[in-house]
Amino acid sequence: MDYFIIVITTAAGLYFHWWLYVRIKRWMDRDLALSLADGDPAKRAYMLERLAEAKTAGIKCRDLPAWLQQAADTYRAA
Repeated sequence: MDYFIIVITTAAGLYFHWWLYVRIKRWMDRDLALSLADGDPAKRAYMLERLAEAKTAGIKCRDLPAWLQQAADTYRAA
């Protein structure tokens, strides 16, 4: 019974830490996209759409800031 309790609490702790990591990563990506919007509501919606596009396209985390910056520059030109 002791091993069962240890396994369950360890699994729950690992799941919680994974869940927290994923949530923080999502918050950071969203915050990055919104920071590039410069407070403009239309650009904010545009940047959130580009963030969703980046997620579906499979853009890696290390490439995401440059990709979003390029999207923000494209919005300025349009």
